[in-house]
Formats: sequence, structure tokens, C-alpha cells
Amino acid sequence: MNDEINILITNDDGIRASGLKALAAVLNNVGIVTVIAPEVEQSASSHAITLNKPLRVHEYGNSWFSVTGSPADCVIMAIYGIMDRRPDIVVSGINHGPNMGEDIIYSGTVAAAIEGYILGIDSMAISVSSRSCRDFDEASRISAYLVKRMIQKTSERKILLNINIPSQKDNKLQGIKITGLGSRVYNDMIVKKEDPRGNNYYWIGGGKPGWKDEENTDFHAVKSGFVSVTPITLSMTDYERMPELEKWDLNTKKL
Repeated sequence: MNDEINILITNDDGIRASGLKALAAVLNNVGIVTVIAPEVEQSASSHAITLNKPLRVHEYGNSWFSVTGSPADCVIMAIYGIMDRRPDIVVSGINHGPNMGEDIIYSGTVAAAIEGYILGIDSMAISVSSRSCRDFDEASRISAYLVKRMIQKTSERKILLNINIPSQKDNKLQGIKITGLGSRVYNDMIVKKEDPRGNNYYWIGGGKPGWKDEENTDFHAVKSGFVSVTPITLSMTDYERMPELEKWDLNTKKL
């Protein structure tokens, strides 16, 4: 263990999640670990930050804490309210289920890593491809390896990674690939039901997700049995569209 490396672990599945426990156990051999995770599951919470109600922190001992808020809240609380020393790395996961393509916009797991990156810390989000995964041994070993590689990087520029690991029951691990984000195919996004009184109600995201099977993407890599490692940037400016907008001749005098 490197007692000079301070690792913050969080997630969006909550403080009791099996993936979180497996990740913390293996990273205890890499550096000094602090676990600060949501008190309850916060899946698909995206980058929500709690502004209009107080946050409460529960300490479990051995540097484990829960926060009554979102994954992004946990990272903010860790850095500015709980930890005595700023973390060197933020690791979010291991998420129960994939976070690929456009889905990272909704992901609380990825949002926690993004918050760490925004605050100037090397960060990664880690997910396993199966939502029914019960064995995180291989995923946690891969996670530890990638955390060690992040620690060893020579560039001073901060890095943000999104990592997806094939489920052991679905694939025999083939290796690791550097990928881009894939593209989601949306099927049956709304499930309509009727309650006993004859009133309609709806579930969002009821259909099984589909993906465009394009090479060099996170989905294609995971489907083929590879760990997908995707570097993420937060710049959302569409520079290629700017010349087109210039041609609109926008002028307040024409209002």
C-alpha cells in the first residue's frame, strides 16, 4: 500500500452496494481509502446537487461515511466537509450495470467522477456490464490495476476516464481497449400500465437498452469481451456549428 496516495471512493448505488465494498477492499492495498457514498441508491441522478435542503452525514467507522444526497454531493462533501486531506484520485463505482454512450449523461456514477475532475482531481467511473452481477472479484482487480496506472501517469494534466468491464458470466476477458463513446438505440422508453382504479401510470426506461454496434466504441468493446476505457472531456461547445450560426446574421436591430 502507498500511504502517500489518498483515494476517495463513491458510487450511485448507495453505501450498502456490493460493488462499492469490493472496490474498497481491493483499493485498500493501493492507497489510503475513504468511502463516502449516498445513503440510498441514486441511480440516474446525473449531476444533481442538493441546494434546498440540508445534507446529513452518517459515519460508520474505518473512514466509511454516507451522505443524504447525490453522488456529486458526496464528492463535494468529501473534499470540503469530511476529508482532512484532499484526495489524489476519485474512483466512482463499481456500478451495477453499464454506463456507456449517451447514458453517461444520466449516470450518477459518472457524475461523481466528473465532479472530482471539475475540482481538479484525477477521476474515473467504473461499471460492470451486468445489472445482476454478484461476483465483483475480477472487476475489482481490473479497477485496482487501472487506478495504479492512473497513479503512475506522467502528465500533470488531469484525466477523467469512463470504464466498463464485461460481466464474467457473459464474456471471457479478452483485454483492455481505449474506446470512444457508443450510441444508444432507444426502444420502449415508456411503459404504460393501469392501476386497479383504471388510471394510467408510466415507467420511464422500461425497455431493454440497445446499441449501435460500431467499432472502436465502448459497447463494441464490452460486447467483444474487452474492458472499455474511454477518456472524457467536458467541453460541450460545437465548434463545427459556429460558422453556420455566423451566417444567420443575428442582429438585435432586426428584433
